[in-house]
Parts: sequence; structure tokens; C-alpha cells
Amino acid sequence: MLIWLITLGFIGVSCDTIQRPDYDDSPDPEFLNPSWMSSIPDAQLLSKVTMPGSHNTMALYGGIYAECQSWSLASQLRAGIRFLDIRVRHMTGNLTIHHGVSYQRAHFGHVLEGVAEFLQEYPNETVLMRIREEYSETYNIYGAVVDYIHRYARWDLLWHSRLVPTMGEARGKLIIMQDFPGPDLGMRYGSMDIADHWKVPTMLHVEEKWQNVYKHLEAAPAGNKAQIFLTYSSGAGVFAFPRAVSQRINARLYDYLKAKTDLNQRLGIICMDFPAAPIIKMIIDFQLK
Repeated sequence: MLIWLITLGFIGVSCDTIQRPDYDDSPDPEFLNPSWMSSIPDAQLLSKVTMPGSHNTMALYGGIYAECQSWSLASQLRAGIRFLDIRVRHMTGNLTIHHGVSYQRAHFGHVLEGVAEFLQEYPNETVLMRIREEYSETYNIYGAVVDYIHRYARWDLLWHSRLVPTMGEARGKLIIMQDFPGPDLGMRYGSMDIADHWKVPTMLHVEEKWQNVYKHLEAAPAGNKAQIFLTYSSGAGVFAFPRAVSQRINARLYDYLKAKTDLNQRLGIICMDFPAAPIIKMIIDFQLK
């Protein structure tokens, strides 16, 4: 029984915090990269920019099956994260932040305020935000999202087009990657080339997950430069919780990036659970010149 539990990932993950170059579940990043986009030429299409992202960005609570991050939104943005994965539960016009059944002690207004404050402080940056409905099935969050934008941010903070902007056009903007029905608020989530093989039933399936990540990253440099590539390194299952999976996948990702000698290539967005500051910096360093 003990060997079976270790194999499946129930045992072997320390209760203490870990801060490795690839994986960090401590409360604060080792170092920050708050304004790294300022060096990207204005004419560069955003689809050609390599950037780090966080999967289930606000999932800091709820135990081992729900927690995907350990840093606050402000810390993630200042560490260099530029793609946010936001999950909202819709109830009578209210949008609370959830990961499945787990309420994340925040609402969508907190997210908007955090992004607006960050972009005001660092106007040369941009933030991409996937928004989708979680733990409710109203299929009608558009009106509530618009209401929250007006209440907690401002309408002109948004990039109001399906077209991929240049870096110059995107600076200071929140780009909504709309993963719900309704009129356009920004770009469509489905317009990206996405690899999200998130189901990892047990720790015996980690290699299968890594191969999905590897193949998509290998395809990104030669892929359509007018299309944003998005690769999720995150995964979970009944017998493989996010911490256990990310400790293994993040290590593979770190070694993969470290082995590359050509940093002048587009890898797209790499969206992670429990990323560490060094691996975030490694991703940032891959930019087309």
C-alpha cells in the first residue's frame, strides 16, 4: 500500500515549502521581473513574444487538489507572469473566483483592480487574461464581466479587437482572451494554438503529459507567427494533484529550456503551476530579435 501511494503521488511531497529554480510553492518569488517587456520593440507582434503564464492564477486555497499557485496576483505580475488564467463562478451577477468547488477568497473585481494597478505602475507592460466560467453553468457571464470592468477598472484599459496587437499597441492594456459567449471584449481564446493536456490520471502518466508539452514547444518556433501559441505545463488528476505533477514537469521544462542555445526564437506562452523566478526569467530570455 505504501509503495502504491508513493507511485500515485500521495506521499513524497513535503509539507514544507520548496523553492527550486523550476518550482516554487513559497509565499514570495525569489526575485522580480516587473518591466521586462519594456525592451521589446514596439513593432513586434504580440504573437511573436515568448512569455510566462500561470494556470489557474488565483487558485491559492482549497488543499492539495485545488491549489495551483502560492504567490499573490501582485507577486505573480511583478515576477514576470503576463498570462493569467481566471476562473469565475457566476451567481446572480456576481463573479467570485473559484477552482472547482473551492472558493478562492476573491472576486473578479479584485483581479481587475490588481491588473489595473500593475499596468498603471508599469505602463510598458501588457497582461493577457483568459476568463472562463467555473463551478456554474449559466453560459451567460458577459454582462457581469462588463459590469465588473466598469466598476473595478476602466473600459479603455482593454484591447478592443480580435486582431493580434503589436507590442506598442498592447502596452498598458489588458487583453481579454474571451473563453465565453457574447460580443467581443478582446481576442478569442480559441484563436490561439493551444496544448492543454491537463488530465494526468496518476503519476504514471507524467511522461505522457511531458511529451505533449515538448511537442508543442518544439512546434512553436516554426508555427504561424501571426497566431499566439499557448502551452500548459500544468496537469492533475484524481491520483495526481497539481503540486506533485508540477514538481516533475517543471523540472523537465527547466532542463529543456536550459539545454537550448538559441534564445532567438518564439516559444509562445508557457503556462505553469508553481513556477519559480529562475524559470520565469529563462522563458523571458527567449525573444525574437
